[in-house]
Amino acid sequence: MTDDAYLFLADGTAARLGAPLAAVGDLACLETPAVRAWLDAHGVSVASGDLRVSPPEETRHIPEDAEKLPVPLSEEELLRLRHVLAPGAVARVEDELLAYRDCAGERDALLSRAVLAGVPQHRIVELTGEDPQTVASVAGGTSPEAASGPAASRR
Repeated sequence: MTDDAYLFLADGTAARLGAPLAAVGDLACLETPAVRAWLDAHGVSVASGDLRVSPPEETRHIPEDAEKLPVPLSEEELLRLRHVLAPGAVARVEDELLAYRDCAGERDALLSRAVLAGVPQHRIVELTGEDPQTVASVAGGTSPEAASGPAASRR
């Protein structure tokens, strides 16, 4: 397995592999001279249905004789690519995980606002499912990471 994704030209058998580039959207690597030269050399535009992209974990399935080019993708680009390739149920769960990731970054701010608004700590725990110690540490003004450190494990 490689750490790079691959752009490749699909023939009849490879048409089901990877994702059409158009479905994934703009990728930063498409603006690089190497990718532009590769596309020009093969007479392919980024809008071509034959141009596919495969994530690193799937590149072993690309046929040996396929025209292919390794390309680096950002984490966000890889997420989009994997989302396009995921079956419906998996895609929905991945959407939920992405939403969770996006809101989890604001967790401490939200917990602090709830405490400042006067929501009782036990109710915050009930509503959020957060650990009572985490809520208590935010209410007390300490970071949850500090509260769950070695000193907290001795309690």
